Amino acid sequence: QLKSRLENTFYGVPIHLKRGVPDRLLYRTTMALTVGGVAYCLVALYIAAQPNKK
Repeated sequence: QLKSRLENTFYGVPIHLKRGVPDRLLYRTTMALTVGGVAYCLVALYIAAQPNKK
């Protein structure tokens, strides 16, 4: 288990962020779009669940 943890880090930095600023920017952009997409879906479901107003 320790070996797998060491393989997934590069001098204490997660392997998916080892190239510095470009990786951090891509990671944060991906996370922001994911959270925004989830929020958008929840709002759309909430609006779709409302009864029609006539």
